Amino acid sequence: MLENILQLFKYFPELNASLGAGLLIFARFMGFVIVAPILSRKDVLMIAKLSFILILTISFVGILHPKAPPPGTSLFLSVILNTVFGALIGFITSTIFVTITAAGDMINLQMGLSASSIFDPMTKEQTSTVGLFFGFLGTVLFINAGGFYWMFSAFERGFTVFPLYNTVIPFDKILNMNYLILLTSNVLFIGLQLAAPVLIATLSMDIILGIISKTAPQVNVFQLSFLFKPILGVAILIIILPLLINVINEYFASYSGIY
Repeated sequence: MLENILQLFKYFPELNASLGAGLLIFARFMGFVIVAPILSRKDVLMIAKLSFILILTISFVGILHPKAPPPGTSLFLSVILNTVFGALIGFITSTIFVTITAAGDMINLQMGLSASSIFDPMTKEQTSTVGLFFGFLGTVLFINAGGFYWMFSAFERGFTVFPLYNTVIPFDKILNMNYLILLTSNVLFIGLQLAAPVLIATLSMDIILGIISKTAPQVNVFQLSFLFKPILGVAILIIILPLLINVINEYFASYSGIY
């Protein structure tokens, strides 16, 4: 159906090429926005996302100056492949971003706040308090560090790695096994490093309370842990927050080269 419509513009080759390329760029941006951090938030209106995608599509059509599709090109297949490719770029960015939230979840669990969860409109699920705070902190720092510029730069370079009318996605260049292992393992590795000060402090307090329970069994250590662990965790977070912001900025900057 779409191919027949585009055939109506065969007497206007430049317009025909721009419309065909614009449809594929729109599909690629759609897959990207569905998965990418910040842009994929459920509390952002769909009309705002579609308007944003349309503006970017028109801009990229002017930047790329696309040529006419090769003979025999399947428009339906090209739309699917470009949507998948855009989603892959968004997945890479989302995996880097979710590391910050994982650190907050670790801290939340160690502070004994696993019972205190709130509704996150982004995921439509219950989430931890500290994890949500780290998510918002990571969002602000990501924008401040130029994360949107990195994402759109990666999107632009993606047209070199995977041209619009290609029929095979080069997974070995964008998401090979070694790179996938690096991305997913860093969720735990970097997240644990970010949460380490609070984890060490609360673990030390657990050891002290354990010693107290052995030397003075009449002391209700279980209740004391519920009282002191959240207070200690929040105090440590307040103290290390400037350092934590610098570490998160360095973490985002270390990945700026892959975009």
